[in-house]
Amino acid sequence: MRKGEATRQRIIEVSAPLFNQRGYEGCSMQEIMLAAGLEKGSIYRYFESKEALAVAAFEHACSLSVKFRTSDVEHIPSSLEKLRFCIHRFVTTPSTLQGGCPMLNAAVDSDDGSLPLRKVVRSAFADWKKRLCAFVIEGIAQGEIRSDTKPAMVIDMVIGSLEGVYVLCRVQGDRAPLKHAEVMLNQILDSIKVPSH
Repeated sequence: MRKGEATRQRIIEVSAPLFNQRGYEGCSMQEIMLAAGLEKGSIYRYFESKEALAVAAFEHACSLSVKFRTSDVEHIPSSLEKLRFCIHRFVTTPSTLQGGCPMLNAAVDSDDGSLPLRKVVRSAFADWKKRLCAFVIEGIAQGEIRSDTKPAMVIDMVIGSLEGVYVLCRVQGDRAPLKHAEVMLNQILDSIKVPSH
């Protein structure tokens, strides 16, 4: 990696937790430059605007988040168990990025703000949904999940429940709602399972 590329990557890695904790409006370019050890104004050699940096930082944060939540399932033969594994990981393993879930934070932050940021948030949720839907489709093909199951419907419920109760956990100051969601989501997964004879 060339020096310029390495510096650009360092700026992204330094700014991702700052944007995640403070939001787009609450994070200044000055504090990002200080955190990255850059001279005043030099950041614009790598990013044309604050918005461009925020988009790159969010893409970086989300790629880590989505991959972590849906990876390392190759050793699990059952599609339903892969889904249960991903749900359990979300419930039991907090985000490694300071500030919590970058997808939720950026979704709220960009709701009435930056259009480019909103587009990458939408794309990140779509990627997460696609990865989880693939498990349902695989389960249907293997005869493990009922053939009348609608993958998108199931996964909308999974993602919506997890992200929704994540907000509740932050408000209440405990992770109990996530554990409750896991119980209920497992019941939904049980309901789409082909009964064993």
